[in-house]
Amino acid sequence: MAEHRSAIRVALLGYGLGGRVIHRPLIQAVPELALTHVVTADPDRVAQARADLPGVAVVPSAEQLWTQPDEFDVVVVATANETHVPLTTAALELGKLTVVDKPLAITAAEAATLVDLAQRLAVPLTVFQNRRWDSDTLTAAALFNEGTLGEVIRLESRFTRFRPEVVHRWREDATAGGGVLLDLGAHLVDQALLLLGPAVEVYAEVDTRRTGAGADDDCFLALTHTSGARSHLWGSMAAPYPGPRLALQGSRAGWVKDDLDGQEDAQRDGVPLPPEPDGHLWTAEGSRPVPSLAGDWAAFYRGVAATVTDGSPVPVDPRDAVRGLQVLDAARRSSRTRQVVPL
Repeated sequence: MAEHRSAIRVALLGYGLGGRVIHRPLIQAVPELALTHVVTADPDRVAQARADLPGVAVVPSAEQLWTQPDEFDVVVVATANETHVPLTTAALELGKLTVVDKPLAITAAEAATLVDLAQRLAVPLTVFQNRRWDSDTLTAAALFNEGTLGEVIRLESRFTRFRPEVVHRWREDATAGGGVLLDLGAHLVDQALLLLGPAVEVYAEVDTRRTGAGADDDCFLALTHTSGARSHLWGSMAAPYPGPRLALQGSRAGWVKDDLDGQEDAQRDGVPLPPEPDGHLWTAEGSRPVPSLAGDWAAFYRGVAATVTDGSPVPVDPRDAVRGLQVLDAARRSSRTRQVVPL
């Protein structure tokens, strides 16, 4: 295996879409980080990892990786949701800074247990909420900070796709922690809480719309925030019409951006990230284009490197993930009972 003595050595658990297309290039984009281990037992993914990453150790199981604790510094958990708790627990007990792809766990109670463990062991834990560094989220936060919109009263956020044919993988399996609520919903809720603050009430509709789907594939959440603002959040794998990606309504102005951030497509296709389309600001006088800030998912891993090198706070506080899962837990209850659930 290649030597990386001066770099922070990263072990990546999982080499599917998340591991190979999302995490791998972002880790490689940070000079302080070196991807030294990949954990996967799938023969096709083993071959792919070896082709993509010459000199990197491909390990068949986490259990085998744990026997080599002196060979890595950071663990990235990019595996099926149901495995997050046991894998994260083991990594923290080894004293390794641990990155967990969202959601941190399947329920808020499980996530809180992991946060408590990390605090007790004094080991950094963070959650890969990469869409905090989407173009739309960064631009919206800038408009908030500038006061351009005035008092924001409503956020509308859509993260929808059209996948009419069900592909049977763990994301379509409720028993593995699959389903759109824990997948796209985790991003939507994190964004809403980041921009509008804590939620106090949740109403939700969570459904399975496609024939053969083994988990929920369509959801709508309405949150009331402590400020009195409301957020309406749509997530779906069964939506031919995408609708605007993000819209904010304020007392002075409104802002809308139609297009989903392009970083995932660029990484999947191996092409440079194109400029983001403009959003539009609406006032009583009409509308005008507003240039979009560039998305920057690699900022997450620059934050991880800073935590290791100088003790900076982790890029995403895991307690934020617990609060997000409390909303998702409440959404399930609301959908079952058809009632508004207080938090």
